[in-house]
Amino acid sequence: MRIIVDAMGGDNAPKAPVLGAIEANKEYGVDITLVGRGEEILTVLRDNGIDQLPDGVQIAHASEVVEICDNPANAFREKKDSSLTVGLNQLKNGEGDAFVSAGSTGAILSAATLLVKRIRGIRRAALAPVIPTGNGGAVLVDCGANAECSVEYLLQFAFMGAYYAEHILGRPEPKVGLLNIGAEPSKGTALQQETYQRLMQAKEEGRINFVGNVEAREAVEGAVDVIVADGYSGNIFLKGMEGTALFLMREIKKVFKKNLLTKLAALIVGSGVKRLKKMMSADEVGGTALLGISKPVIKAHGSSDAYAIKNAIRQAMHVTSSGIVENITANVEYMRLTKEAEQA
Repeated sequence: MRIIVDAMGGDNAPKAPVLGAIEANKEYGVDITLVGRGEEILTVLRDNGIDQLPDGVQIAHASEVVEICDNPANAFREKKDSSLTVGLNQLKNGEGDAFVSAGSTGAILSAATLLVKRIRGIRRAALAPVIPTGNGGAVLVDCGANAECSVEYLLQFAFMGAYYAEHILGRPEPKVGLLNIGAEPSKGTALQQETYQRLMQAKEEGRINFVGNVEAREAVEGAVDVIVADGYSGNIFLKGMEGTALFLMREIKKVFKKNLLTKLAALIVGSGVKRLKKMMSADEVGGTALLGISKPVIKAHGSSDAYAIKNAIRQAMHVTSSGIVENITANVEYMRLTKEAEQA
């Protein structure tokens, strides 16, 4: 298996992508292609005591970099020799099995959609991070790629999220919930109400384990394995969780530093707090799968360090070996609305 890594993407590039890729190669035995400015990649390696490329690691030179200030819709076209464009073209041409980047989300989404292409019949690709919940984690789909959605988009998100939960998280018959402001079928906007009906129909046909609407609180507590949302609502939900986690960890730290007794208490419960911090850290997951693209594409967080990139590569390996792309492809016909349903 060969994973293509955008060595120039992210706030800490090229150091983080390069060192993360080297660690992944060492720990997982996976072949790596580092795409980016060759001399800068080699400089990172030399500065960290690596005088020659490890077995299975190669460099594909790309002279340009897609910056965060570039127009995400056109950057990959305007910079045809960028690490993003070169890397995704390699994926498209079968020179690697998956692509990992911590670069601009919008640019990755646009480039993956137009270069690698969506699975035939999938209307929109969706970002599907695994978020920490009371049941060990849930797939949130979409979390920001599609701010405005149709019923068919959400229907497809639900199916793709369910396949991801089953094949990547190991959840047989995963519970799928529609993010909403209440449990009743009448809650939400017309979009949520109509989507509810379509998902309920899919459940009655035995194609998806839809359990109904789910409020944010219940979702975090672990009521479902898949949380379906339009990108606007999903992004607010995700950022709210991230902010709450940072706030709580900061406040817990303050409590333990208050006096001698609390410092002693911190020593006693330290391992538990570390486990909690690890569970809430996005670095542990490493990246977000871009579901609906015809080949595996993983978006790592822009601030990813080497550890996070290594984990993103591990995730790319799991997505590649899971067969989820093939599974979605084989079941697209069940994710479409008929013309009669669209007009209803």
